[in-house]
Amino acid sequence: MSDSKPLRRAARQTGWARWLPGIDSIRGYEIAWLHHDVLAGLVLTAVLVPVGIAYAVASGVPAICGLYATIFGLLAYALFGPSRVLVLGPDSSHIALILGVVLPLSAGDPQRAMTLAALMAVVSGCVCVLAGLARLGFITELLSKPIRYGYMNGIALTVLVSQLPALFGFSVEGRGLLSASRAFVEAIVAGRTNWVALALGAGTLATIWLLKRSKQLPGVLIAVAGATVIVAAFDLAARFGVSVLGALPQGLPALVFPWIDSGDVVPVLLGGLAIALVSFADTSVLSRTYAARKGAFVDANQEMVGLGAANVAAGLFQGMPVSASASRTPVAEAAGARTQLAGVVGALTVTALLMFAPNLLQNLPKAALAAVVIASALALIEIADLRRIYRIQRWEFWLSIGCLAGVAVLGPIQGIALAVVIAVIEFLWDGWRPHSAVLGRVDDLKGYHDITRYPQARTIPGLVLFRWDAPLFFANAELFRDRVLDAVAASPTPVRWLVVGAEPMTSVDVTAADTLDELDRELDAAGIDLCFAEMKDPVKDKLKRFGLFSRLGEERFFPTMGQAVSSYLKAHSVEWVDWEDRR
Repeated sequence: MSDSKPLRRAARQTGWARWLPGIDSIRGYEIAWLHHDVLAGLVLTAVLVPVGIAYAVASGVPAICGLYATIFGLLAYALFGPSRVLVLGPDSSHIALILGVVLPLSAGDPQRAMTLAALMAVVSGCVCVLAGLARLGFITELLSKPIRYGYMNGIALTVLVSQLPALFGFSVEGRGLLSASRAFVEAIVAGRTNWVALALGAGTLATIWLLKRSKQLPGVLIAVAGATVIVAAFDLAARFGVSVLGALPQGLPALVFPWIDSGDVVPVLLGGLAIALVSFADTSVLSRTYAARKGAFVDANQEMVGLGAANVAAGLFQGMPVSASASRTPVAEAAGARTQLAGVVGALTVTALLMFAPNLLQNLPKAALAAVVIASALALIEIADLRRIYRIQRWEFWLSIGCLAGVAVLGPIQGIALAVVIAVIEFLWDGWRPHSAVLGRVDDLKGYHDITRYPQARTIPGLVLFRWDAPLFFANAELFRDRVLDAVAASPTPVRWLVVGAEPMTSVDVTAADTLDELDRELDAAGIDLCFAEMKDPVKDKLKRFGLFSRLGEERFFPTMGQAVSSYLKAHSVEWVDWEDRR
């Protein structure tokens, strides 16, 4: 890691080099990397095509949307993205979000579905770009790990259920997890299963899982190609009614802004916002992971801009939303990719397929595509770490389950809104009802400690040492006042000083300052001095701006708790012998 600092400095370029890291990287490109990038791009294509098609079909849009998004998302990210190895494309975490908007609004019209998905990509891209320019790259950190697990597990379950009918060779009408599950069971009971399609899908799924850990064999390509060859060789579409993809449109799309009806604006905007949040959460984690392996630094704000540019480009060229891929990025890395040129080669190869061989995949069975999506959805499910969370913090485990249930019952867009609300409540709860303690002196132990945890602790007559373990703000100011007064009332001797151990108090707002002022007047009327120890200078500066510091007086602020105790003992005749003085 000795070169991490130079890499970190390089990642923080200024001017055009900062906003176009792809072009800037050309200046340092080494010709020895070229054959690695070209080979990695060709290998990557073997995954880009089937996965892009599978995710598009699963999202309720024409298959070609997945390839358009792949091509233009990769090209745009190569210009604007800061990561050298990250691969972008349609993602399984978007399926339920896109389907939740497209399915009810498109009314079965493929062109309208394409337009809706494209505008969702543009919306999510604009949100990401604006957030990156505003340096809001930290916002995804507001979702805790249990909440992210719950949301992604809910998405995975929703996607899994939505793909089961295609795996079994039929289609059903049903929106949402519960409705789709009921429709699927009813179809199975009615005997609608196409056993040939199911065999193809199951075989595809088994092949993907068997080859999942192989770095030499592209499991998805082998599985999908094998199923396609079998369908074509035995004419299964005509003989047994196996549903197939059909021919893809030839050539590239035109640059078109996806206009929609005014009645569709709100759901598309909400869907785009949800996709922006999910996309950046996934992309930032993946980007940091691969950067850390190389000892490099990736600017989260530029990552947001790169992701946004990729989505805008995908949407304007009739594609669908894209995100960093946890399945395709390892393929590029394992194949030896050195830079984003590998993604560019992959995009150009997919372009060549559309230009010169659009009929190559016409016999691809939809059951095999469903198997690709199901394999990806299963990979999203997190169980092991949730078990750990259950053991160490059970309420956070149930928080995660609650998010899962929200996605399953309410839907993916409502589910992510619920996840954000829960995250805010979780954050506020810790600050709203924080821990506080009355402190005492424990023999043979330095410092002052919570008397409820150390019942043998001795308190100094007439002195209450009170610690508040949180920022002091409008939501907890009254609770702070009540607990201080409770501590005074519980003192076994008449109180003369109350010293607040303020080291954990990292902030004070106007409401809290006014509460402190009222508390001081209330204590003063009872003959008690309100003092502070270990308060940080930035917090003192706020009290100075509020006028409270000058009213209380500098003499009431002590750098350490020990100095506050010493000053109290000097000011009052108290019978007190510290254990350190007895040694």
